[in-house]
Amino acid sequence: MPPFSFWLKLEAIDVKLVKIIVLVLLGFVILLAVVPLLIPVPPLDGLVPVSQLVDPDSKFIQIDGVNVHYKEAGSGKTALVLLHGFGASLYSWREVMQPLSQYGLVIAYDRPAFGLTGRPMPGDWSGESPYSLSSQARMLVGMLDAQGIEKAILVGNSAGGTLALYTALNYPARVQALILVDAAVYAGGPSFPDWLRPLLETPQARRIGPLLVRSIQETGMDLLIKAWNDPSRITDEIRSNYRNPLKVVNWDRALWELTMASAPAHIPERLQELKLPVLVMTGDNDQIVPTDQSLRLAKEIPGARLAVISACGHVPQEECPQQFLQAAGEFILK
Repeated sequence: MPPFSFWLKLEAIDVKLVKIIVLVLLGFVILLAVVPLLIPVPPLDGLVPVSQLVDPDSKFIQIDGVNVHYKEAGSGKTALVLLHGFGASLYSWREVMQPLSQYGLVIAYDRPAFGLTGRPMPGDWSGESPYSLSSQARMLVGMLDAQGIEKAILVGNSAGGTLALYTALNYPARVQALILVDAAVYAGGPSFPDWLRPLLETPQARRIGPLLVRSIQETGMDLLIKAWNDPSRITDEIRSNYRNPLKVVNWDRALWELTMASAPAHIPERLQELKLPVLVMTGDNDQIVPTDQSLRLAKEIPGARLAVISACGHVPQEECPQQFLQAAGEFILK
């Protein structure tokens, strides 16, 4: 058996080792806390006032403290609300908005963090983030209230389809029907586990986050190309109009707030609750929300109709407007 002095030395070594480990961990924590705050945040170039980006038919309305940019066409008892996807804006409905107005009043608006809608920052609101899905649903209902619309047909593309479904499930009395265009239901946007969210709220994360999302300045065009079956048809004008919202102050910080507010919506588990007419529409070559997911969605929604547009990608309303209008019109009139 080793002498008592051996155990004393061993204990002393253990204490020193523990101290070293503690110091290393403490240093690591300090680095994590301090370094992000020291990273320079270069100002964004090319920012302009929203007033320089509006169109002659642009309108604005205050809903839940957010200045919402929207356009409208037509009139009548039937109302359609067009909801764009991630990285897009109401511009994505340019080909179909006027033709749809033959069926009634058509409204398209920029969802929070996109287009020309205001981008509130932390401190501008109390309670739930205006970028969360539930807040966006309340904003949509607020838009209906402001327009005096009791019920509307919601037409949602990609993440806009997610919002349309969520609204129909949580405000069923306000939704007449759904047209889900390549809807992101089974593979939505980013979400974070509850234990990570407090870290995302730290000053360090809020400083680094906007820097990370600035990459969309380059990758956004790649996403646009991927959204089309035939990207050679994407004109310079289309590219320019998709870039315009990146000229708005705080676009990067708002996109980070949207990312932080993302959370699982648990929509697939609730599809059987839907008791309204639904059209599921998809391009046959959707590389963002795979076509198979839309086929699955049509099967899992009770009584849903399905329209598959040939030689078309993720945004039929842009790439294949005539086929989109034919399928939507037949559904609306039925």
